[in-house]
Amino acid sequence: MLISIVLPAKNESAAIGQTIEKIKLLSIINEIIVVNDGSMDDTKEAAEKAGAKVVSHPYSKGNGAAIKTGARAATGEIIIFMDADGQHDPQDIPRLLEKIEQGYDLVVGARQKGSQASVGRGVANKLYNNLATYMTEHLVEDLTSGFRAVRAEKFREFLYLLPNGFSYPTTSTMAFFRAGYSVAYVPIHAAKRIGKSHINPMKDGIRFFLIIFKIATLFSPLKMFLPISVVLFLMATGWYGYTLYEFGRFTNMSALLYTGSVMIFLMGLISEQITALMYKDES
Repeated sequence: MLISIVLPAKNESAAIGQTIEKIKLLSIINEIIVVNDGSMDDTKEAAEKAGAKVVSHPYSKGNGAAIKTGARAATGEIIIFMDADGQHDPQDIPRLLEKIEQGYDLVVGARQKGSQASVGRGVANKLYNNLATYMTEHLVEDLTSGFRAVRAEKFREFLYLLPNGFSYPTTSTMAFFRAGYSVAYVPIHAAKRIGKSHINPMKDGIRFFLIIFKIATLFSPLKMFLPISVVLFLMATGWYGYTLYEFGRFTNMSALLYTGSVMIFLMGLISEQITALMYKDES
């Protein structure tokens, strides 16, 4: 199999060179593609000097956009996505490829304890993983890890779904599950990054809530809407029972809760049909 490495990079001149050198020590890699996402430093020059093929964006489009550019430029049957900041150890690549050879379509490097940059991000990732496990009914060990190996042909099927920002791992993982492709996890340790993080705490907090909803809408919206609908229905029934017993009548609050329950259920049903159309096979 031809194997391509894709490294999205924005202002990573401090780390990109040594990251590429470590990858080159593996004789199994056919090409290394660095997607220079509008860097303002010497990222492009450092990557070229280290021997990588560089594809540049004229301005910063986002991590997800860089991933899509790299996926289109890659010639390998297998694409390995890694961070360019030194967090991911290239020595873990053979372990990911071993799973691919066993028949898996997507293999994710699952970060173990001690790998998270902060307690807050660790808690957020734990919540993502639990919610994704509930939605897919498969154990999801690390939904947001950017260190992954995929079959290029299948990954390109979902390029139109991927956002241009940082949540491409979430979207691609849920898309693979939704399409019925095989997903596996390999335990890894993510080291401390070299250089400054590009993640903004305020934007990251907003992204946290958006990803929660994206997880649902990308896989099975009804599994998210149905529990809410049931809770409202039970509240309506409970309130109706109370008012009937105390006052002998049906109140507006009960009517509102019953209506809300039905509306939310119907929203989930419609969303489920829309999601099915997103994954319609056009081949």
